[in-house]
Amino acid sequence: MTIRFGFLSTHPPTRCGLATFNSALATHLGKAGMPGGVVRVAAHGDDPTAVPGVVHTWMTTTPAGWRDSAEALNNFDIAVVQHEYGIYPGRDGGEVLSVLRRLTVPSLVVLHTVLTHPTPSQKSLLEQIVAAADAVVTITRAARDRLLLGYAVDATKVSVIPHGASDYAGPPSRRNSQPHLLTWGLLGPGKGIEWALRGLALLQNLKPAPVYTVAGRTHPKVAELHGEAYRAGLHRLGAALGIAQNVRYESAYLDEAALGEIIRSADVVVLPYDSIEQVTSGVLVEAVAARIPVVATAFPHAVELLTDGPGLLVPHKNPAALATAIRRLLTKPDLVATLRERSGHAEPALRWPAVARRYHELAATLVGADAHPVTVASA
Repeated sequence: MTIRFGFLSTHPPTRCGLATFNSALATHLGKAGMPGGVVRVAAHGDDPTAVPGVVHTWMTTTPAGWRDSAEALNNFDIAVVQHEYGIYPGRDGGEVLSVLRRLTVPSLVVLHTVLTHPTPSQKSLLEQIVAAADAVVTITRAARDRLLLGYAVDATKVSVIPHGASDYAGPPSRRNSQPHLLTWGLLGPGKGIEWALRGLALLQNLKPAPVYTVAGRTHPKVAELHGEAYRAGLHRLGAALGIAQNVRYESAYLDEAALGEIIRSADVVVLPYDSIEQVTSGVLVEAVAARIPVVATAFPHAVELLTDGPGLLVPHKNPAALATAIRRLLTKPDLVATLRERSGHAEPALRWPAVARRYHELAATLVGADAHPVTVASA
């Protein structure tokens, strides 16, 4: 039976992790012949360009915009709601709760953030969202455990479905004359790039010395509030450390083909994030699925995916530990081979087609559909 999915989320042309996730999920469910539509959440300053598949745009400046958004979602068989604090209007993004309560179709809420130490308002809101939803998805087991231990929620509603990954695996299209380290994603404070730069300075005695690519535009919200101050600070730090010639900044938006090429060219993906809360990282999943060895700080998603897995964990804000882990990967080919083999075991379940199948199976239970097995086409 065909299920018509309605999605509520930020969505391209908005450039953020949530928009990218929602677009990929909607696309891969659509490839299985399941028509759907997106109710796009857009803030002031977002690109207003119309995108195929968007059936309604909820401008967050529109009073009671949740009402029309709910009515648009009620035209589908099920509503898939992406949740992140601050995306929706209201205190802590609370107007998403108004949408959920107005729905006449089943709802499936994907929780992209579950805080260990929420404010009372954030805690209450998330508990009410889970109560209003018919099903809830967390992207990691760590997020599920945190939700069940720290919040008053119905555990039977909660499922774990991993973040999907594109098919970036394969041989590099170009050979590097120097080892290539890579971090990508929207740039801003908290990404920890400054610690990676300090770690890179400790690797200059390698012959040849590695180069480090930082790929990604500044996060739109960061740019709006602070301009390019963070990026400028990184440039100054690189110059002070004497490594400016070994750091490349790719600030242009990379389409899927260009991103795939730069990922395949990497010898090590470096995720030096400051956060000890982060339970979801699309970049981490993409790196693992592409079978590129990872060095990451011990944020929850990295601990879950990399412990006895395809990467090395290091303490937060510790350049020496970062440098030591990267040096091991660049000088011990047997270790790299072992990590790539571990990555191969995780790869199939992380691909978007497999992830989309999981969402379809869960949705089928909610709409009461006796759905037949679905083959979701590969990208």
